Amino acid sequence: MNQSDLDRTNALLDFIERSPVCFAAVREAERQLSDAGFVRLSFQSTWDLAPGGRYFITRNGSSLIAFVVPENPQSGFMIAASHSDSPCWKLKTDSEIVMFDRYLKLNTEGYGGMIVSSWFDRPLSLAGRAIVKNGDAFETHVVTFDRDLCLIPNVCIHFNREINSGYKYNNAVDPLPLLSNTKEKGAIKQLIAERLGVESDTVVSYDLYVINRTRGSVFGADDAFFCAPRIDDLQCAYTTLAALLEAESFKAIPVYALFDNEEVGSGTKQGAASMFLYDVAARIAAHYGRTLSEMLPASLMLSCDNGHAMHPNHPELSDARNAPHMNGGVVIKHNANQRYTTDALSEALFAEICRRAGVPVQHFANRSDIAGGGTLGSISNTRVSMKTVDIGLAQLAMHSAVETGGVMDTDYMVRACKAFYESALVITDTGAIAVQ
Repeated sequence: MNQSDLDRTNALLDFIERSPVCFAAVREAERQLSDAGFVRLSFQSTWDLAPGGRYFITRNGSSLIAFVVPENPQSGFMIAASHSDSPCWKLKTDSEIVMFDRYLKLNTEGYGGMIVSSWFDRPLSLAGRAIVKNGDAFETHVVTFDRDLCLIPNVCIHFNREINSGYKYNNAVDPLPLLSNTKEKGAIKQLIAERLGVESDTVVSYDLYVINRTRGSVFGADDAFFCAPRIDDLQCAYTTLAALLEAESFKAIPVYALFDNEEVGSGTKQGAASMFLYDVAARIAAHYGRTLSEMLPASLMLSCDNGHAMHPNHPELSDARNAPHMNGGVVIKHNANQRYTTDALSEALFAEICRRAGVPVQHFANRSDIAGGGTLGSISNTRVSMKTVDIGLAQLAMHSAVETGGVMDTDYMVRACKAFYESALVITDTGAIAVQ
């Protein structure tokens, strides 16, 4: 395996490790952007955008949009959008349950659709955000714990003979994590307080999630694969961010969008169905003395969310002619019912960008008798309508606590998105569209 591919994937694994939940993923993106000279903006203030300026803005601490202001853009926006959240278990408000007057377990509910069995019998931890009262003000803090805190124990096979015969887990009973050997409640707030260095009675609320903090690793006789938690969609979040930071020149306005809540439908103030992207894009358009509707015809969005590789044990589950493979390049995703936004024009435009960058592309469509999932492209287009293509990278075990991808694909995606950010769409006199 090429060393540069390994280096790129190891950088991705670092990003994933520092991003156990959406709030931490946005914090990591903020850090990288700030280190690269991007300046934080606020919706409460007037934006004084400078030619060549680099900026970012967040919403809810779990979504982020970054952009660069070219002096004389030849066209509209080049937007790459991904999401910061992944399926996991969220702690309920009253999250501590005492069992047998000696154990403390956690009361959780599922966030998004996950492979439930993959969460059992592995060390887990907690991460999220806490609200701390400081005088009359409420402060938000990202909370992560660099230690294993809990575990979801399986029932032994002697008591559950059906465990290997299609056992159906009860999410209100089976996947509740074991936290502590105590009968005293208050452990969660105490853990948060100790982590933040505050008094426990100042911790007034929290959004905490059970997370798999196991570091990802490269595997295979040829080092061709890697496994990690949250590859969907942090591989796209990382690669599109790296592409923006490595891009050298801009003919259009490059935008990096990282949305929250894709796994539960995007219908939140920080999701792709919100006005977040519209509000940012409209302010940028106003800087150039134009309206958003004038700029969108010459704009292109990449809706970046990973796709399904053909499974080596179950090839019958894929469409034989439209199934990608790991290490085969960037995947263009198609769906007749518009669960993916790709159409002939957006496919042609993105494929041309990849061709010029020397990046291979693959195509994905579900078997016609198997319903697939959707992603944020179609949802975002209801707010900011433009030509959009759904893309991603081929992976196995999507929505498992540990997923698998191809080492070569990480760099393929960075190269493709870097070329995308450095390109522009130009509408010709005849109404045709050219990539410049």
